[in-house]
Amino acid sequence: MNKFLSCTEAVEMIPDGALIMIGGFMGVGSPHRMIAEMVRQGRKDLTIIANDTGTPGFGIGKLVAAKRIRKLIASHIGLNPETQRQVMAGEMDAELCPQGTLAERIRAGGFGLGGVLTPTGLGTVVAEGKQVVDIDGKRFLLEKPLTADFALIAAHRSDYRGNLEYSLTARNFNVVMATAGRTVIAEPEHIVPTGGIPPDAVATPFICVHHIVGRGATDGR
Repeated sequence: MNKFLSCTEAVEMIPDGALIMIGGFMGVGSPHRMIAEMVRQGRKDLTIIANDTGTPGFGIGKLVAAKRIRKLIASHIGLNPETQRQVMAGEMDAELCPQGTLAERIRAGGFGLGGVLTPTGLGTVVAEGKQVVDIDGKRFLLEKPLTADFALIAAHRSDYRGNLEYSLTARNFNVVMATAGRTVIAEPEHIVPTGGIPPDAVATPFICVHHIVGRGATDGR
């Protein structure tokens, strides 16, 4: 397996219709080069799992503007009016999930759990069609785990093995998504020699990362 890829090579691995997790929170901590390359290569009919769709022309908003998303699973779409327009026009299917529940569903998928029990959403449209479980007289919704064909994540630094360090809140959804993608592709800002990241700063170990996108085709080789 070629651990280091150019951005072009990485996106060439992703077929039309793929189920993709994309890290980030309002575009912070998102893999911007891979997002732009998916638009350039014309990927379409994608199912995207993400916290949000960024803002117009920024982050996942680029995929929205290019109309490449068939279905979206996210916690909100309020910051991107084009996402709202496409959903209301029936051009994009959207499943909205409370933010904490979304994170836990991804974590459950990554750790092989059967689902998440949460009271959030009871008595609302979120509960429609979902199983309700009674535990000691308290009612919970069963939220099913989420996994994906690909997880595209951004990091501050990667070493040559693929250990990842994040910058402050830019870690957001990236850490849990790195456990739940069958193929995990990391887009770091910097690539350093193995040992260059202090062990206690590694938030995603190399065992979770399949490929690393370098600044050029030979980065890290």
